[in-house]
Amino acid sequence: MDDFDFDTLLKNAGGNFELRRVVERLREGLFDPLGVRLLTTGETKLNKVFDKGVKALDRDKPSHLCICGAYGQGKSHSLNYIKQRALDQNFVISYVNLDPRQVPFHDFKDVYRAVMAAMEFPNGQNSFVTVWKTFVNKWLAMPENKKKTCSDLIPEEIPHRFKAILTAMAQKNISIPPEKRKLRKHDRFKPREFSWILKNALMGKNIPAWRLRSVFYYRQVSFYKENSLVCKNQDQYLAMVQGMAKLFQKIGFKGWLVLFDEGESIAQTRITSRSKSYKLLNKIFYPEIKTNGFYPVFAFTNEFFTCLADEAYDRVRIKKNSKNGTPPIKIPYFNKNYSKAWENINIHKLHDLSSTEWETLIHKLIAVHAGAYKWKPTVALMQRQMNLELSKLSGVEARLKLKFLVNQLDLEQQKKVNA
Repeated sequence: MDDFDFDTLLKNAGGNFELRRVVERLREGLFDPLGVRLLTTGETKLNKVFDKGVKALDRDKPSHLCICGAYGQGKSHSLNYIKQRALDQNFVISYVNLDPRQVPFHDFKDVYRAVMAAMEFPNGQNSFVTVWKTFVNKWLAMPENKKKTCSDLIPEEIPHRFKAILTAMAQKNISIPPEKRKLRKHDRFKPREFSWILKNALMGKNIPAWRLRSVFYYRQVSFYKENSLVCKNQDQYLAMVQGMAKLFQKIGFKGWLVLFDEGESIAQTRITSRSKSYKLLNKIFYPEIKTNGFYPVFAFTNEFFTCLADEAYDRVRIKKNSKNGTPPIKIPYFNKNYSKAWENINIHKLHDLSSTEWETLIHKLIAVHAGAYKWKPTVALMQRQMNLELSKLSGVEARLKLKFLVNQLDLEQQKKVNA
């Protein structure tokens, strides 16, 4: 971002309240969307690698990006910057922090729940159900779609359970006269519950199949009996995410950008979990099917790739077979050497900011702080003082350096007020 763009964004920030929120969140070591826009450095390279993936999507090619760096080097900041850039380019966004206990990558059903719950739309809409129903109604109202149904819109990749859910969401209940609703055969006609059931089922909640069958019957989903309404493996939830990305393109969005922070947590689990996670990652990096519109972005530490290289890929587990005295079977934990298989994945490596970049960042930070609290610092003097203090913080995380610099500005501002 050049000085003109920075000054323009600063003037259009919406007043000192918005800028104060930026500074307050910096004090806490957190990110604010406006702060990410104002205080990002080295964005030219990041824009280049991100836009390369967007161009690949435009050609219906698979795309992914891995942000790699040390702790505190700016991975989360980079993901937040990409998030804002993607929203500006009309992507639907989900930002998820992976965690071995809460959102373990090897259990992709949990990941699916997390990305669905974190969904953000570029137009400010916050409900997929509303977006979906509005689009379907408009699409079916077009003269050329008179003979088509809602199911014609849904990508083939989406598992049967979710196809039926999406169809039911867009359709109305069967009309049943009040006097017939009391009949025993209509015991399960509870229209007030249907929207809740469908929404929670779409979000990945454990809604039993028998409850869904009732909704599908009364919402006139003609095909729901054609296949199982149960998703039995992790690949089906990955297929659902990939299918939803394609659906977003049909609706009119650029696609679905899914940001996975704390990706190194994948390597912090037991070998059986790592095996499952690597297999899923491989299907994301090198998909076997077309994944139009799906753009996954991961943040990894350097240690993740060290662990990946050090894995014992020839390690096996023994499956005993007690029948007929046949010998035990050796089953490999890993399908392949993923360290070698992923030598050409798209990685953007972060580096510590140069002294010039820190000078630029300090200059911007002074301007943001001055705008937030309506004071007039002596910019040149403050810049020299903060550069001097920064030189004493060698080896400290960038996030902690920013917190320290904000504290320095707070002290100077208080001196001005009390003078």
